[in-house]
Amino acid sequence: MSAPRPGVRLIAIHGKAPRIHDSAFVAPGCAIIGDVEIGADSSIWYNCVLRADVSRIVIGERSNVQDGSVLHCDPPRPGDPDGSPLLIGNDVLVGHMAMLHGCVIEDRGFVGLGAIAMNKAVIGNDAMLAAGAMLTEGKVMGPRELWGGRPARLMRELDDAAITGMRLGVMHYAQNAKDHAAAIAGAEQA
Repeated sequence: MSAPRPGVRLIAIHGKAPRIHDSAFVAPGCAIIGDVEIGADSSIWYNCVLRADVSRIVIGERSNVQDGSVLHCDPPRPGDPDGSPLLIGNDVLVGHMAMLHGCVIEDRGFVGLGAIAMNKAVIGNDAMLAAGAMLTEGKVMGPRELWGGRPARLMRELDDAAITGMRLGVMHYAQNAKDHAAAIAGAEQA
């Protein structure tokens, strides 16, 4: 199990405990449960729930899951021996209040505010799921695609400016996480 973090609930279940890289930021108010792995320099923001009680959740490096998001997975079933783990790559942006369930977000993917991605859905490299969109079960977004709506559908290809903006967002959240970690440490010492 990872080292205790002030204000964060780290809960082991079914013999599996969260594994959080020392450089990752997890904000107070979060609950990290079960078979969760969080990579280097990633950040999990205030009041997120990551519940890996029936499968696993893996978050790569420098990725961020913003405030109030809920992440879960699905167990193996007859005809589906792998179940639906939730797999998030490197340099991924997940907007506030997103709901991710048993999906895959490839490197540099983007999930907009309040968006939903369901079991076995895939958000490709450098792709963006628009704010409020719902990517239904098994849908696959290709690289650099923008999908929106409920249910989500391909809207257009992303241009270089949009890709650059997403990469700047990753850098911003990596630095902002360090600033918040320092502020929390300072508040604890006061």
